Amino acid sequence: MNLVQPGTYILIIELAERVQTRVGSLGPLTFEGGYYLYVGSALGGLRARLARHLRAIKRGHWHIDYLLAYGVIREIWYSVGSQRLECAWAQRLAQLPEMRPYAAPFGASDCACHTHLFYSAKRPALSAFPRPPADPPMYCLLPERCGD
Repeated sequence: MNLVQPGTYILIIELAERVQTRVGSLGPLTFEGGYYLYVGSALGGLRARLARHLRAIKRGHWHIDYLLAYGVIREIWYSVGSQRLECAWAQRLAQLPEMRPYAAPFGASDCACHTHLFYSAKRPALSAFPRPPADPPMYCLLPERCGD
């Protein structure tokens, strides 16, 4: 798959324990230990955006940068294409019973969504993510257990 192309992605982040940290303009926030799913888009190309998320040291620019200072990316689910799927994917995650939308408008300052960050006590599986047949295919990077 050509990651130079634009696309949409979900970072699956494991947070080992409860953390309280300042998140840019959102102020101090608390994150419980567990798994966080962050929905993002990379219309300028997936490779550069995902490489930035995977870098250990980076300046706090996006909301997710502050959480990544404490968490570990376990998987990345992604789809290639210039279609803006970020909000639709966030809505689908919000409908899953095991997902809890994060209270702050995390990662959603440029759209009408409540949040682009979701919490799950258990590690999610790509196979559980609802995808209409018309959607482009989704893939997984860092596949420790993708598709379970």
